[in-house]
Amino acid sequence: MSTSGLNMSRRIRRTPYTDRVETVGVRGFSVVNHMLLPKAFERTVEEDFLHLREQVQIWDVSCQRQVEISGPDAAKLVQWMTPRNISRMKLGQCFYLPITDENGGMINDPVLLKLAEEHFWLSIADSDVMLWAKGLALGRGLSVSVDEPDVSPLAVQGPKAADVLATIFGEGIRALGFFKYGFFEFEGTQQVIARTGYSRPGGYEVFLRGSHLGPALWDRIWEAGKPYGISPGCPNVPDRIEAGLLSYGNEFTRENNPLECGMEKYCTLDGSIDYIGRTAIERVAREGVKRQIRGVLFDGGRCPPCGKPWPVLAGDADGPQIGQITSAGWSPRLERNVGLSMIDRGYWEPGQKVTVLCADGVKRRGTVSALPFA
Repeated sequence: MSTSGLNMSRRIRRTPYTDRVETVGVRGFSVVNHMLLPKAFERTVEEDFLHLREQVQIWDVSCQRQVEISGPDAAKLVQWMTPRNISRMKLGQCFYLPITDENGGMINDPVLLKLAEEHFWLSIADSDVMLWAKGLALGRGLSVSVDEPDVSPLAVQGPKAADVLATIFGEGIRALGFFKYGFFEFEGTQQVIARTGYSRPGGYEVFLRGSHLGPALWDRIWEAGKPYGISPGCPNVPDRIEAGLLSYGNEFTRENNPLECGMEKYCTLDGSIDYIGRTAIERVAREGVKRQIRGVLFDGGRCPPCGKPWPVLAGDADGPQIGQITSAGWSPRLERNVGLSMIDRGYWEPGQKVTVLCADGVKRRGTVSALPFA
């Protein structure tokens, strides 16, 4: 596949929409959860940023695989995996939550969908959560099934997303609350559509059940979107940075705990529930985190792509290293570079002056920012 730069094999899975994204001019792919994720189309990143803020885009995010947990002990297993209390979660809700290991390290940060009292989907970032969940279920002897269903998410993002989807699925789309889902008819099937997505403008994700329906779904959305200026797209780096949307494997790994990742509000710290890593996370809460995720706003002209972490120094270039930029890009809205970094305690207050040592050798001056960016 010449557009991807990847040596393709069965280990890297195509999606139900790959044929369509190739037709509309994909220029490159990444691999997430062993599956293709489009990373660039004809527009520049900056042009894509502006289009996403004003119109509507269709994204192939099938790599956002679902881990299906069902059976009498389904809720017990999910709760064992996360510090977030799910006991009051209702049908039709989506919960963003951390999944942690025995040391409190982050294994993933999925969105949880509760489909029935004994039926959940974990819509995961890039790590093998299904194997982790299977191991936990077997180790504890739980009455539960853990599998990957035939579900292929397709995102429709941007301020006109509701207009596009309403022409296909009806006005009920507009009634969906943020982080809520509903069932909608498509080609004689019931499909799950959630008001979720990986962009600041927001939108929807169609959790398509049945990969054979993928081309038809793409085509219907594409045609419905033409009057609204629809274009193909993908997660936009400066947009997600401005929104404070983190990327597992970039901004955080198992070396980080959820309190460092700004997820304290999703962690139960009063001992009322038990979960893997509870002792470690409660200890961090008592002692205080040593670093925490922050934004960095910096000058020096457009920065290069951030393929490897860039050191962040306090003050001028001779200051101590206090973090490292893990994602960065030029923001057309702010007309400055934006980045994400874990910043050491004592230096993470907004306004802290920093120097970013970029891969192109330029030392760029900047400041620490709260998330999301104003």
